Amino acid sequence: MISVSTDKTKLDVPFIQNFLKDIYWAAGRTLEEVQRTIDASFCFGIYLDDKQIGFARVITDYVVFAYLMDVFIDEKYRGKGYSSILIETMMNEPQLQEVKIWRLATTDAHFLYEKFGFTKLNHPEKMMEKIVK
Repeated sequence: MISVSTDKTKLDVPFIQNFLKDIYWAAGRTLEEVQRTIDASFCFGIYLDDKQIGFARVITDYVVFAYLMDVFIDEKYRGKGYSSILIETMMNEPQLQEVKIWRLATTDAHFLYEKFGFTKLNHPEKMMEKIVK
């Protein structure tokens, strides 16, 4: 049975960190750093028979803006529609229904997010970033 929960006490933080430490967007993130990101975010765990198989988090003010981050499904469970279940649950979360602007960054999953209304930026020339190394 698949379930999605926002209960942070259910999250398997070592499982999350083990996945993120080797992935291109979070390479090298420590267990302590992962815990800090969880503490500061609205988190979603996806579970198969109570075993965590994926994760996502949202940074938000709950009214104007939300940024979707660290979305993944364990490689052993991909191709079964679990990522769509996870994203759909996030988009339907009652606490996030007032959010006007959603953003995310992806290198290779545009097809997934497009199913939920995400598009390329209309005005990328207005966006700026600062990356601190």
